[in-house]
Amino acid sequence: MLAATVRVTRDLDAAEEAVQDAYVAALEAWTRDGVPARPGAWLTTAARRNALNAIARRRTLQGKLPLLLEPDDAAPHDTTADGGSDDDAGAIPDDRLRLVFTCCHPALSQEAQIALTLRLVCGVATADVAQAFLVAEATMAARITRAKKKIAAASIPYAVPSAAELPARVDAVLTVIHLLYAAGHAAHSGEQLVRDELTGRALDLARMLRLLLPEDREVAGLLALLLVHHARRATRTDADGRLLRLEQQDRSAWERAPIAEADRLIVASLRGGPPGRFTLQAAIASLHAHASSYAETDWPQILTLYDELLRIWPSPVVALNRAVALSMVDGPAAALAEVEAIERDGRLAGYRYLPATKAELLHRLGRDAEAVGAYRAALAISDNAVEQEFLAERIRSAPVT
Repeated sequence: MLAATVRVTRDLDAAEEAVQDAYVAALEAWTRDGVPARPGAWLTTAARRNALNAIARRRTLQGKLPLLLEPDDAAPHDTTADGGSDDDAGAIPDDRLRLVFTCCHPALSQEAQIALTLRLVCGVATADVAQAFLVAEATMAARITRAKKKIAAASIPYAVPSAAELPARVDAVLTVIHLLYAAGHAAHSGEQLVRDELTGRALDLARMLRLLLPEDREVAGLLALLLVHHARRATRTDADGRLLRLEQQDRSAWERAPIAEADRLIVASLRGGPPGRFTLQAAIASLHAHASSYAETDWPQILTLYDELLRIWPSPVVALNRAVALSMVDGPAAALAEVEAIERDGRLAGYRYLPATKAELLHRLGRDAEAVGAYRAALAISDNAVEQEFLAERIRSAPVT
């Protein structure tokens, strides 16, 4: 809805206001007349109508008060009933993807581009955006506000990038889609482990991006990564909604068609040259998907891929995931040393999977009292009910010494 409205206003703040007014109108109209058959379409139409009315009022004001006129090149582009001029928009086939590219403007830092897009375009809550960047919610809210103010102060227009400008924005767009999927794949808060509306939205955007940029190998890698994760989504919890670890999941229930599609994308990407970070992650996920059992997983190859991923993308989260693979190759003691080094580094403070991973390694080493302490540390910073129950059960089942 915001994506469709901002095409009319060419201004994020004005579009947000039009959307908010549409929700207010819906509250009144739907209470009186009942919910329409297509509530989403009703809201989108109302928001676009609000936007067009606001533009008409502005033009009337400008006509009656010529001293307040802005230069012609600062005025909004002419709009039509179906959303406005599309001189450049034809390059991008979807309103949401178009707005993602537009918000990933090079005048903003990449972090600001990604955070603003996740919040405004993708509808990810500020708390979840903050979790993705490993910062406090108040810090992230301030960053998003500063990014919006910079857009307004610098008069950065809503302008769809031309085809020639797309490559410079692709990395930020890929990161947005990846983090959007991650926010749904393991929800930071709530009663469910997975938020299907976010994972589905991310997968749709990844497919559209692949159609838009079929020769970009990292676009193929990202789509492959999401396909493999999506293929096992139904097996990540049991019938009662309890979390199942990878070794507990029913591999026969994993969807083979998306895994096969991912394989083709990975092979095509690897043939084109050295892999990027998304292709490497997809290759790791594919190795998991093709193992007939957890015990048959090719952990040495996975560790090799993590070594390369950490080399080209030195992220502490990658280092933590690599430690898990290391534990399966060289044992939990070697991995624990790596995890404790990550812990001392401090960049993953508040990241719930750091103490959870440490707890699992301590448990495997028979250091159960320390493991319980680490599980409790993870539980203290987890807001997802499914993860909380999993951690609580690990604490309850730990041997008493």
